[in-house]
Amino acid sequence: MHICILGAGIVGLATAWELQAQGHTVTVVDRAAPGSGTSSGNGAQLSYSYVAPLADASIWGQLPHLMFSADSPLKLRPQLDPQQWRWGLGFMAACNDRSAARTTQALLQLAAASREGFEAMRAQLQPDCDFAEAGKLVLYGSAAGVQAARRQVALQQSLGGAAQRVVTPDEAVALEPALAGYRGRFAGAVYTASECVADCLKVCQALAAALQARGVQFITAEVQGFEASRGRARAVRTREQGAIAADAFVVAVGAAAARFGRMLGAYLPVYPLKGYSITLPVHDTPGAAPVVSVTDTTRKTVFARIGQRLRVAGMAELVGEDLRIPPARIATLQAATQAVFPQAAVQGADPQPWAGLRPATPSGLPLVGHAGRAPANVLFNVGHGALGFTLAFGTARQVAHLLAADTALVSA
Repeated sequence: MHICILGAGIVGLATAWELQAQGHTVTVVDRAAPGSGTSSGNGAQLSYSYVAPLADASIWGQLPHLMFSADSPLKLRPQLDPQQWRWGLGFMAACNDRSAARTTQALLQLAAASREGFEAMRAQLQPDCDFAEAGKLVLYGSAAGVQAARRQVALQQSLGGAAQRVVTPDEAVALEPALAGYRGRFAGAVYTASECVADCLKVCQALAAALQARGVQFITAEVQGFEASRGRARAVRTREQGAIAADAFVVAVGAAAARFGRMLGAYLPVYPLKGYSITLPVHDTPGAAPVVSVTDTTRKTVFARIGQRLRVAGMAELVGEDLRIPPARIATLQAATQAVFPQAAVQGADPQPWAGLRPATPSGLPLVGHAGRAPANVLFNVGHGALGFTLAFGTARQVAHLLAADTALVSA
């Protein structure tokens, strides 16, 4: 078939990679260059083995601090937006142990499939993307946090997750010497040796170049709507290129998912969680900058070494589609870097401030497949939240399987 994929971030490009490999003719449409949106400055972690959803029972006890503390990594700006309120209510409803356990199981299975897909692509394409299997430490600031982490690790082990262990601060420093100055600031950590990092933008650029070389057409245009008849989408309407026809369509538009859903008659519970990052050149002195990827749960900040750069990313703001970058948020990330890894970054370097919109569902599980009253030949691949890079190749494989198996998609 001729498949038109809407969105050229890591999710859309991974989907194009899988579908082109199956022999489909593929067109990718996006209003910007491949990988230049939320994929460009994300946390760089491929978190295949530690997939605890944001929505869990502990959120209820954290709400006062998260909502009202001046230094909270979470910010809510209530708006006259039914989508925001509906999403928020759905998120709180998902903050319970039963829902979190179901989501964890589904995410682990999806992440395992995604790892297989990413590794297959990497073996074939060998992209220059600063890939490293350096392991990951998730730091917890209190004994209660460590106990909760033990339960999460036990749950993941029972579901067939990768080998993980809870370590003391001294053991964490032995694994990552750059944490020595931060030893007294956390109570313990979870260590996963098999976790990876890579530069998502470089992966996107390599995928786009390879796909173009294989005949995939990339069109830079803004989608304005769809042309449909007899329950099927026939074309997308664009401002710059007019109508683009195809046999089937895959919507992989990140934070714009809800808006595209409305165009097609489907409610999609996807809302943008705004995050920030900085990217700093690192000192090459041994032990100054981390090699192991680190997530500090107290600060809701991740630190990922990508080549000779340190990507520092974090925070979650429910503020709509607002990409402004307040200097105070960048200062917070710089202060976190100074606190956790004081010797890591070259002083005075441009921090390359960035903001992006993570397209999140209330539960944390992506939406893949048909939705609502959308035409039968439209599939959605949206709602990956902070795990877009991690899950992209897994959900791409799900889309490919649906296209191969669903007779509603292939019947004219």
